[in-house]
Amino acid sequence: MKDLLLITPPFTQLNTPYPATCYLKGFLNTKNISSFQMDLGIEVILELFSKKTFQDIFKNAFNNNRIVSENSQRIYTLKNAYLQPLDDVMAFLQGKKPTFARHICSDNFLPQASRFNQLDNLVWAFGSMGMQDKAKHLATLYLEDLSDFIVECIDANFGFSRYAERLGQSANAFDELYEQLESEPTYIDGITLKILEEKLQTVQPKLVCFSVPFPGNLYSAFRCAQYIKTNYPEIKIAMGGGFPNTELRSVTDIRVFGFFDFITLDDGELPIELLASPNPSKGGEYKRTFLLENDTVVYKNNSSKPDYKQSELGTPDYSDLLLTDYISVIEIANPMHSLWSDGRWNKLTMAHGCYWGKCTFCDISLDYIKIYEPIAAKLLVDRMEQLIEQTGETGFHFVDEAAPPALMKALALEILKRQLTVTWWTNIRFEKNFTKDLCQLLKASGCMAVSGGLEVASDRLLALIDKGVTVAQVAQVTRNFTESNMMVHAYLMYGYPTQTVQETVDSLEMVRQLFEIGVLQSGFWHQFALTAHSPIGLNPSDYHIIPNTKPITFANNDVEFTDTTGIDHNQFSLGLKKSLFNFMHGIGLELPLQDWFDFKIPKPTIQPDFIYHCLEIETNFSIKPTAKIMWLGTKPLVTEHFKTKRGNTFYSLKLTFHNTTSVWVYDKFPIMQHFDII
Repeated sequence: MKDLLLITPPFTQLNTPYPATCYLKGFLNTKNISSFQMDLGIEVILELFSKKTFQDIFKNAFNNNRIVSENSQRIYTLKNAYLQPLDDVMAFLQGKKPTFARHICSDNFLPQASRFNQLDNLVWAFGSMGMQDKAKHLATLYLEDLSDFIVECIDANFGFSRYAERLGQSANAFDELYEQLESEPTYIDGITLKILEEKLQTVQPKLVCFSVPFPGNLYSAFRCAQYIKTNYPEIKIAMGGGFPNTELRSVTDIRVFGFFDFITLDDGELPIELLASPNPSKGGEYKRTFLLENDTVVYKNNSSKPDYKQSELGTPDYSDLLLTDYISVIEIANPMHSLWSDGRWNKLTMAHGCYWGKCTFCDISLDYIKIYEPIAAKLLVDRMEQLIEQTGETGFHFVDEAAPPALMKALALEILKRQLTVTWWTNIRFEKNFTKDLCQLLKASGCMAVSGGLEVASDRLLALIDKGVTVAQVAQVTRNFTESNMMVHAYLMYGYPTQTVQETVDSLEMVRQLFEIGVLQSGFWHQFALTAHSPIGLNPSDYHIIPNTKPITFANNDVEFTDTTGIDHNQFSLGLKKSLFNFMHGIGLELPLQDWFDFKIPKPTIQPDFIYHCLEIETNFSIKPTAKIMWLGTKPLVTEHFKTKRGNTFYSLKLTFHNTTSVWVYDKFPIMQHFDII
């Protein structure tokens, strides 16, 4: 029996646990509050994509006359070919059958439906990828074929990393989600609730806490809560996480609290600690918690206790999770997407919040951004060592909003000091403090990739965003990372308020040049989305947009709006993404930008060598008198030389330096001492 059951509902990542429950369990350990955590999503995926379950799925689809499209008919006709290797493919993706890669890569072993239509581009997209990666990609396409069959024939809401996401997006009212919950559970709901029931019987919790990070987790959280309320009315249920933190800050619909007793906002440690106290629903203290009183939704924040400092939260705890059962997939030829979905990462945070905290499109009014608190490097590396011991994994993804350069430097020095062999990556701002020297230090400590927001490659719009960087500065920083042999991924944005068609074209030209010159390896275009808690959302008239207001009783974050420029930014979506996909593989860099669009666009006004000239600018930086030099190399082999001439002896050194691949010899090293023989 445990006090708490912590659940991540279906679905998030397939390759690694979403870290929220691990963070919370680590904190609860420091308070001697017993808890059990589960990633319900991966458990459902493992049950769903098994030979036994898919035999039933094929039978179910046939009996209900759901097999309509040509693609689903092909999959059903080849059902035996899909069923036979399914369990082995899943084991391979779990890293348990590496030799199965040769079987997967052999011609015509895996059946192929629509997801394999682009297979002719495999070499073009992935180059001479290793057999393991090629097999992962083929196995991923095979699973996506089966996923398409589920969507068409069993459950239209299914998605590998999301479920019924549409019901959670821009859900200003609870009506549509509530209507879905009033209907019969779906096939996937049945699997989900069966696994939940087994866990409830085993753990017997007093309080069940659902961490809901994204809209694609919301429906399953409500469906599970509904099941618990019906069958275990004595168990209290709470919801927290990224979705309620951003979307449910003004919830008023009392029907929501027929499923959940509590909804907590922002940092969950203290709110959950208070809920875990005896009889929390009968008075007592609350921290940032919604609940129902006298048929009215009330928000209680009556505890005088301050939130815990980051140093007091304990080390994230990955126990209870099925760490060896996660699956690594390679879906598309994007280096950062591969990094995100292939392999299991321990997740940590260097600092709470964002040290910059000014970007006008960001939720800087909310605590998870505006309250900045870094963690000491020594404590961070202590936690890394504890997680390595617990999980056996030496890979770390620091999930910061933007990792601070000074703290990254301190972290790197501490890793090197302890002689740890780790691999890590994180999110950054492309700011000038990432000098060539710092990038080399980060690489030496095990950093192998960074992702950062270039957003709109326009100095006017970067200033309007209050990004604090220029395009030239971004080019120089990406060059520093690239030359230090780290992958650089850029988040890109189009459709920002007041952005003109010319600025969109010029932004694409900047991006083309960054890839052409080789300082950017990966990127992804996002269309601007207005959020209620950003400076733009709070002051839309300052940015010449008009929000489409309507009554809100449930979710309130993504806001529909009208851009007074009247520009249809949607039309750029396909061309921007298609060109970027090609640029990442060195294709089409010489083509006119017009070739990527099926409508007329203006010619870029950016000089074709703009980025090249940006990189010619020398960066001047001063070294403080108190600065210390960090030598990353090995100690040299020293040979002394003496030479006597006319009664005087001259002394010189020969220094031989070795690294892992090269050797440098400095003969007659210019520290020469002249002395008389006594």
